[in-house]
Amino acid sequence: MKQKYEQQMKKGVLEMLVLQLLSGEEKYGYQLICQLSEESGGMFLLKEGTLYPILYRLEEDGLVVSRWSEPKGREVSRKYYRITEEGRETLKQLRILWGRFTKNVDVILKNADAR
Repeated sequence: MKQKYEQQMKKGVLEMLVLQLLSGEEKYGYQLICQLSEESGGMFLLKEGTLYPILYRLEEDGLVVSRWSEPKGREVSRKYYRITEEGRETLKQLRILWGRFTKNVDVILKNADAR
């Protein structure tokens, strides 16, 4: 399969997946990268250059907020992201939309297979 098609499909769900991962607890960027990779069996191997623009857009849209941690000892300061109430509502709506989307794609694919 051509990689560009796979990338296009992934792009459409990244914001929703990031919001979902932040719905449990706040996380910093590298945690999100690792969790996305781990939980997707390696399907979502994001680079920082892909993740951070998503986080910045979500923050600009008021769906997440960020804070810098206080460094402890030799630890560096990290920027943590947390979902907002507006982000939770948006995630809820995105999950409904995703369900409708995948259901209708499946119908079209099954109908095409039946022909």
